[in-house]
Amino acid sequence: MLIRYFAAARAAAGSSEETRALTGRTSLAGLLTELAGANDKLADVIPACSYLLNGTAVAPRVASDAAQSPLVGDSDTLDVLPPFAGG
Repeated sequence: MLIRYFAAARAAAGSSEETRALTGRTSLAGLLTELAGANDKLADVIPACSYLLNGTAVAPRVASDAAQSPLVGDSDTLDVLPPFAGG
């Protein structure tokens, strides 16, 4: 799975993207928990982020709710988008 980080999420992750091997399909909520558990800085940013899964917006509430969270697999792309400011 390709995970792309933008702005503050990129700074917290320490890179603009990473590839993560998944065994089968897992919930997006589970993946976000795993990412946060591996990086304290990213753990601080993830709750404020929005997500695009294969280019389609996933509401943060849905992304973090294990019961509603979509399943993700190796061929998917996740964009992690923190709140943006500006005009």
